[in-house]
Amino acid sequence: MGVMQIPRRVDYGLRAAIYLSMQDPDRSCSAAEIAERQGVPRKFLEKIIQDLIRGGLVKSKRGPSGGYRLNRMPREISFQDVIEALERPIAVNVCVDEQLSCDHFPRCTMSGVWEEVQRKVVDVFTRTTLADLKPTACQTLLNSSSLSSVA
Repeated sequence: MGVMQIPRRVDYGLRAAIYLSMQDPDRSCSAAEIAERQGVPRKFLEKIIQDLIRGGLVKSKRGPSGGYRLNRMPREISFQDVIEALERPIAVNVCVDEQLSCDHFPRCTMSGVWEEVQRKVVDVFTRTTLADLKPTACQTLLNSSSLSSVA
């Protein structure tokens, strides 16, 4: 079965941002820590984090206790913010991308469908913040206790 897929760099960027959102705001995390905890290749993650820094979502700190942390509160960072820091603005198809053009546009009967999908996808990504993805109490308990080896 074919899958409409989010680019791997966006998936990894979201994982990193979500991980940082779950840390104490004063704690910096190394790229190695984030990569290990999220199962992401470290070198690739370092490039992604640089884009998140350029996008104003993450800040870096040098030194022995250095690393990365969010530049804003998790409730102020949406999926759309992360995605657009890593890629261009979201477009589900070329016909809904303002920067691209489609040769079929004048006669295409699907443009209305793509426009509706675009609106809905952007709506979900805009209203979903990193704070919305805090783990439930049950997930936290399973991840931090010896119960996870029993379950």
